[in-house]
Amino acid sequence: MSEEKVEPLTRTYTVPLGIAFEAPAYRRAKVAIRIIKEFTTRHMKATDVSIGKDVNEKIWARGIRHPPRRITVEMERDEDGTVSITLPKEPEPV
Repeated sequence: MSEEKVEPLTRTYTVPLGIAFEAPAYRRAKVAIRIIKEFTTRHMKATDVSIGKDVNEKIWARGIRHPPRRITVEMERDEDGTVSITLPKEPEPV
């Protein structure tokens, strides 16, 4: 079997993180990171997932006990099947 090259793809998703609040309070941010990785694997058909520093800081901004309920991220898949997750660029004011 030969390896297939995947075409590059960029999408913006809002990832629901409410399931993280079923975990104990001292694990919620860690669970939120895991949920983002699982969501990415499922929706982008990823072989490898890389979470950007800005997304990680946004999840951990209020500590381990209080991650956000949802987060909007931009997922970009390269030719190797690796997906990098970043926060979307804010639109310029008019």
